[in-house]
Amino acid sequence: MRYTKEHKQQTRQRIIATAGRRLKRNGIDGSGVATLMKDAGLTSGTFYAYFASKDELVATAVADQMRAQHANIVAQAPPGRAGLEQIVRWYFSTEQRDSVEDGCPNAALLDEIGRATDPTRQAYTDGALVLIDDFAARLAPHDPPSARLKALSLLGMMAGTLQLSRALTDRQLADQLLEQGVRTALALLDAEQHN
Repeated sequence: MRYTKEHKQQTRQRIIATAGRRLKRNGIDGSGVATLMKDAGLTSGTFYAYFASKDELVATAVADQMRAQHANIVAQAPPGRAGLEQIVRWYFSTEQRDSVEDGCPNAALLDEIGRATDPTRQAYTDGALVLIDDFAARLAPHDPPSARLKALSLLGMMAGTLQLSRALTDRQLADQLLEQGVRTALALLDAEQHN
């Protein structure tokens, strides 16, 4: 049976979306093609009708996750510092921390992306630059390039703090770390406002 182009594109997008969730939950190395296809409700035999390799799917899924995080969280926040504060508070919420597969791709995959193929690293870099530029535009609306490094530092601090909070077995300490992450991020934002 032949499927329409639209059906094939919808199926491809379903594979990408379910792969993104699985990759964040189990990691790149912990997610085989058979599992990724099963999550999408397909057989592993159909994989190559959609992707040339697992690496291509991983790069595409990383790009999709970064794009979705920007579209669903960052772009929806109000402009300026108020928007950044909303993003920070969402990012350091216990719900976001405890829902790895629905949460931030930075905190879930950053260590593996650093060891991934160049296309995956480029897909991540492109997505991170969109986030950084959005943060910079909120930090310094009249001169976003002047705040780019500060925005990069903010993203790094946020991802690292969330990763550490997820790794701690002491729930109280992990929650305190998130609270401190909010305070540290807001202090960084306030320091930018005074420069």
